[in-house]
Amino acid sequence: MSKFDELKKLTTIVADTGEIDQIKLYKPTDATTNPSLILAAAEIPEYKHLVEEAIEYGKKKGSSQDEQINHAITKVFVNFGVEILQHVPGRVSTEVDARLSFDVEGSLAKAREYIALYKEAGIEKERVLIKLASTWEGILAARELEAEGIHCNMTLMFSLAQAIGCAEANATLISPFVGRILDWYKKAEGKDGYPPAEDPGVVSVTSIYNYYKSFGYKTQVMGASFRNIDEILELAGCDLLTISPKLLKELQETEGSVPQKLASEKADKVSVEKIEVDEKVFRWMLNEDQMATEKLSEGIRKFAADTRKLEKKLLELL
Repeated sequence: MSKFDELKKLTTIVADTGEIDQIKLYKPTDATTNPSLILAAAEIPEYKHLVEEAIEYGKKKGSSQDEQINHAITKVFVNFGVEILQHVPGRVSTEVDARLSFDVEGSLAKAREYIALYKEAGIEKERVLIKLASTWEGILAARELEAEGIHCNMTLMFSLAQAIGCAEANATLISPFVGRILDWYKKAEGKDGYPPAEDPGVVSVTSIYNYYKSFGYKTQVMGASFRNIDEILELAGCDLLTISPKLLKELQETEGSVPQKLASEKADKVSVEKIEVDEKVFRWMLNEDQMATEKLSEGIRKFAADTRKLEKKLLELL
């Protein structure tokens, strides 16, 4: 049996792509998108109609060019989400504009706009996860949205401080970025790699998972941003894992058993101290973690840059 099939017995598999054909191929439970993935998918001719329909929507809704682009890009994200939901039994994650990462009210407005557009398309909010950056402002927005019954997926996560803040806000799930943590440590320590169990990204997610299970948080952990299948297999048993098509293919083509590495009963045996995280503690802990500070900032900039590229593409079509 393939390691892909073995892994599915232990963990909910999520496809990290905006490409419908890849989702059809691997039949994941859920799918996640972000500005970079939507930008790539929007370049594929067979998805042209999803972009064109969003352009027409933007023209109708906006009076100025800026308004038209804003409405069009929001509709592009929803159009891809609606299409993806035709091919997965679970949920799709749709990301709030990274430029709203420090804007609570702006994030709330965009999230509610997404949910309203999904509803117009016949998709109930239970099948949508709103992706928010794991900034303090993102956490505040998640708390309010979750209270309204709008479920959140907290992204750009690199530290325990972020994870605790999100759990205290009752976020539905978090997406710690395994591979980006690895990238930082390889560069900082001048290493080519680490044994799978010592991979800094794997260690980070394991500690977050154990913390959550030790204190009974309902927020689920979804490992994300993998660089190789060893990282994925080292987190077998995590609540969810979102995996790119390239690595899903590699898992499918690799035979062998997959031992469970993470489990609630194992977490109960780990001694961890509870940390009370308010805004001051959050900001200090994040500031003290150079890797998390740098990767969070970089991630926001990169997603914002890809959103601007997508806007430019839509502007040309307008």
